[in-house]
Amino acid sequence: MADEVRMVGFGRKRRRLGTAILAAAACCVLTTSGVPAFLKTALADLSLRLEDLVQTRAAEPAARIALGPYGRDVRLAGEIGEGTAARLGTLLAAHPEVTRIHLTSEGGLVDEALAVGELIAARNLATYVPDYCVSACTLAFVRGATRSLVAQGRLGFHAPYDAGLFGQILQAEGSVELAAYVAAGVEPAFAAEALAVPSETLWIPEAARLIQARVATEIVETDRFPDSTLDDDPSPAGARAAVLRAVPLLEALDGRGTILADMANAYLDGYRAGRPEGEALDALRARAQAEIARVLRGADDATWVEIGRTLLGAMRRAEPESCRAIGGEGNLLLAQDALSAGSGGRADDAPRALLARAAGQGGGALSPVRSAARPPRDCAGLIAAYARALAGPEAGATLRALASHPPRPAQEATALPR
Repeated sequence: MADEVRMVGFGRKRRRLGTAILAAAACCVLTTSGVPAFLKTALADLSLRLEDLVQTRAAEPAARIALGPYGRDVRLAGEIGEGTAARLGTLLAAHPEVTRIHLTSEGGLVDEALAVGELIAARNLATYVPDYCVSACTLAFVRGATRSLVAQGRLGFHAPYDAGLFGQILQAEGSVELAAYVAAGVEPAFAAEALAVPSETLWIPEAARLIQARVATEIVETDRFPDSTLDDDPSPAGARAAVLRAVPLLEALDGRGTILADMANAYLDGYRAGRPEGEALDALRARAQAEIARVLRGADDATWVEIGRTLLGAMRRAEPESCRAIGGEGNLLLAQDALSAGSGGRADDAPRALLARAAGQGGGALSPVRSAARPPRDCAGLIAAYARALAGPEAGATLRALASHPPRPAQEATALPR
């Protein structure tokens, strides 16, 4: 899921970029302090009329609307602008087998969002938010026959607004939006609270509150529905960006042959085939760790001493199951997860720096692994073994051997890409 939501909002008007001459004149008037309330209202109305006349707002990219795998899902991603509902209606008319719509949107035009909601209700479609649906998008979401939100997903609310001549946020009264929410079954008190949030901010309620207020009907995991992570950009470049967002450690291998391109193509193929997001991520991480392990095996002994220290630090912070994988497999992905969790969620740079260092040395060539007995299976034993190795005379070779024991076949079968 994306880390940030670009809030477009609950705008009723969206215009094009035009002259800047009126901007200089109106800006000073609209920002003058001490203006009586009635005059501010008149000035706001004037700003809207001027904005209609000179069309100063730049056109936003059209929302992407596409049929998903098997023809049962429609994906809508991006701003809900002029013509969005008409395009969705055309697609739905051509595909009566559609039963669900995925919504990933930062908001847009109220009238268009209401029209999208009418189409959803008329077709008795289920709605699903795989990442975020904020502002006007929520007007469409609540019209679903069932309304599913992915765990850790975001529904965002605020008051409607009109955009003035220079993008000023001019808060509007929300009776239309309130009536729409309530008619869709949303708890009236929740709808009123949502529409009282200032237009320039965003309220993202907890999942339990959304269920209680009948905004969402269920919270689902990422393995429930087909992957929607590429709805906004189902291209090789979009897939590559998604892979790097999911596994930032792979940035250290950027430019190293076709590793990233191959992973992106595999991820894109899974998306097109309707693979669930959770399954796709598991397969991606398994393949990424295999490539990372291959690169690390080519690192010299001095680098392995640093790798060993990093793995040891991660094992001491990790849960037992992750600890065993970090130590027994040299799993740098899980090591980064553990280290980042221990630093307030900020990504730890040590694993990426070590991977880049190893990539610059070995070029992926496998170096001989020192023969050694299988390391301890328990976390405490692995931690002790790493500590002893770091204190020994041949630390690099010993650590390489300790970290070169993949899972047993029964475990490995569940981790391989399918």
